Amino acid sequence: MELRVLGSDGSYPRENGACSGFLVSHGEERLLLDLGCGVLPRLMALSDPARLTAVLLTHWHNDHVSDMLALRYCLQLRAARLDVYAPPEPHPLKDYLAGAEFNFLDVSLPRLVGGFSLEALKVPHPEPAYALKVSRGGRTVVYTGDAAERGGLEGFCRGADALVCDATFTLAQWKPGMPHFSAAQAAGLARDAGVGRLLLTHFQPGSDGETLVKEARAVFPASEYAAPGLTLRL
Repeated sequence: MELRVLGSDGSYPRENGACSGFLVSHGEERLLLDLGCGVLPRLMALSDPARLTAVLLTHWHNDHVSDMLALRYCLQLRAARLDVYAPPEPHPLKDYLAGAEFNFLDVSLPRLVGGFSLEALKVPHPEPAYALKVSRGGRTVVYTGDAAERGGLEGFCRGADALVCDATFTLAQWKPGMPHFSAAQAAGLARDAGVGRLLLTHFQPGSDGETLVKEARAVFPASEYAAPGLTLRL
């Protein structure tokens, strides 16, 4: 199983950047986890989006789903249709995207998606949001999406080979009630869950990436920035 970072910016993309988008693949089967602004052209540089096995969405905030709007046109021109696993809660964007191009399914239900096992866990965030666990052949990737508190994440992430975790704030920036983890909190989750590697994501444009990575590594040394193009073979 392979994990490839397509985008990892938070809120909006930095110059030449892209928001959240992570490609999990095995052979010809590919799952796209989130489709934020700037992710679609990076995906198209690798393969035809119409050949995805499915798209999995953690929640409906714009920086995680905005390229779904462009993907719809892409599929229209190819007369193609994709399965999209999304939060079951109603949302105006989901209604707007209804049509022949997308077959919407409930991401919260455990199931097989192609040859992948999918599980989801609802996480604290202002918008209904789900962490995703994708497993195949004894290997597991967990992606928190946006999360504000641990909730049941420690058990959900237990023993994962790779954890892609929201790590928006430095220690100095984070305060109770923030809608995202600090990098140090993400690292604490990785340490306590016994994961193999931690990829820090959702860095906002202009943020101090060096400090974020440094604070994470002080807690969990196997931490790194989820740089676009980074590929892990698990």
